Amino acid sequence: MTRKALITGVTGQDGAYLSQLLLSKGYEVHGLVRRSSHSEVNDHRLQWLGVHNDIQYHDGNLIDLSGLIRVLREVKPDEVYNLAAQSFVKASWQQPLLTSDVTAKGVGNILEAVRLETPEARFYQASSSEMYGLIQEPMQSETTPFYPRSPYAVAKLYGHWLTVNYRESFGIHASSGILFNHESPLRGLEFVTRKVTDAAARIKLGQAKELPMGNLDATRDWGHARDYVAAMWAMLQQDEADDYVVATGRTIAVRELCRVAFAAVDLNYEDYVRLDERYMRPAEVDVLLGDASKAERKLGWKAETTFEQLISEMVEADMVRRRRAAA
Repeated sequence: MTRKALITGVTGQDGAYLSQLLLSKGYEVHGLVRRSSHSEVNDHRLQWLGVHNDIQYHDGNLIDLSGLIRVLREVKPDEVYNLAAQSFVKASWQQPLLTSDVTAKGVGNILEAVRLETPEARFYQASSSEMYGLIQEPMQSETTPFYPRSPYAVAKLYGHWLTVNYRESFGIHASSGILFNHESPLRGLEFVTRKVTDAAARIKLGQAKELPMGNLDATRDWGHARDYVAAMWAMLQQDEADDYVVATGRTIAVRELCRVAFAAVDLNYEDYVRLDERYMRPAEVDVLLGDASKAERKLGWKAETTFEQLISEMVEADMVRRRRAAA
């Protein structure tokens, strides 16, 4: 029989790539969609990948338990991927209560709905490397202590441990992927990688003159979202649920991100990037570097796309978008 998957956050970057992957494997894919006054743009990422017409959509919201129960009762999924969240770190300081309602308590709602309606379904929780925050070890693994440094990271940590608790308390096949930064041409403009690649494209095309930035010395472990959703799927194929770090094992400074992105269009970033205090975080996470050896050993997973390939792909996509917009 055809396997069914329900994806919350289906219109986001990861939801789009995961949908594409599952459809290629013959799944029947269902997506939970939060109502928006701009619903016509909700599936633009799915349209970019050409899969928007292959998904069955359901109205719902992580903060509405009754709605989640209704959707699970209708779909009866074999796998549930919880990718929905208020996922922008900067916004979590401006909207900490909303972030906790969606990113933290929302995990409890979807887990409880699974427990009540589809306890045999396998569950994936999107955890985050931001949970490590003020790092306690130079390279972070599944056993590294957490020290969250933003309301977003605190909320993610709640959802992470609740997933562990439901696995241990109720026997649900619930796994968490502690994903380090993963980007793509589908990344939102509010995220630093896309902010930089889009700016490089606009400046190259004469549509902008400079790029204001915050901390250029912060470093991150950046991979491609297309690679990372393969790890999500692999986790739910295991006999036993567990938690896994998903990362490249290579850390790169924001400054280097700027250099690579601008070099992709034959520009020197130093001529265009300027520091702006408005973009400095109240509490910075200076370094993140993931140890994905467990995922490689148990899942057979390893990042395939290099940082340079990732940024080149993003810049190229932004050049296409900006040319279309100007036409």
